[in-house]
Amino acid sequence: MHILIVVAHPDPRSYTHAVIARLVAGLETEPGTTHEIVDLAAEGFDPRFTMADHDSFKGRAGHGDDIRFEQRRVDRADVLVLVFPVYWWSMPAVMKGWIDRVFTSGWAYIDDPEQGTTQLLVRLKGQVVAIGGADRGTYERRGYLDVLNTQIVQGVFGYCGIQAAGLDLLLPLDAASEADGLQRAVQIGRRLSSETS
Repeated sequence: MHILIVVAHPDPRSYTHAVIARLVAGLETEPGTTHEIVDLAAEGFDPRFTMADHDSFKGRAGHGDDIRFEQRRVDRADVLVLVFPVYWWSMPAVMKGWIDRVFTSGWAYIDDPEQGTTQLLVRLKGQVVAIGGADRGTYERRGYLDVLNTQIVQGVFGYCGIQAAGLDLLLPLDAASEADGLQRAVQIGRRLSSETS
């Protein structure tokens, strides 16, 4: 089983990257589980939906090499894990741009006026690990988790047929909650590798 972890944080010393390390430690407890990390910031992924992307969407051109490369990464995976800090009720722009550009018609889904939408990523499971900067009460009062669920789990995963494996929110507000979040990351990795092995 192969896990693709996509991360959106520019600082490799960040808590987000520490979560990735612990997630990987959890994955590695299951023999035979492999993983790949897509560090969008370090790799310099261009999130801008350009005229070339628009031409591809309209069927006037094929996908660029960069998009085909990313799609092949997803094609190799059994589980897609998105790990990111929450910015303005959502994911960072680079991750949104990755989804905008990579999850294309004809590869992730097909929209047909007569037959409706065909989901093309049904073999894949999807996990979200969001890292917040406020307490859980704030997230609940303001509906942040509902927004993340609607945008990503339903709006992206559901639209393409990706089976939801979970939406976990880590809130590293002090030393104790930081440690708790890192331990939860290990548990998420163990759960993903054991559920899909």
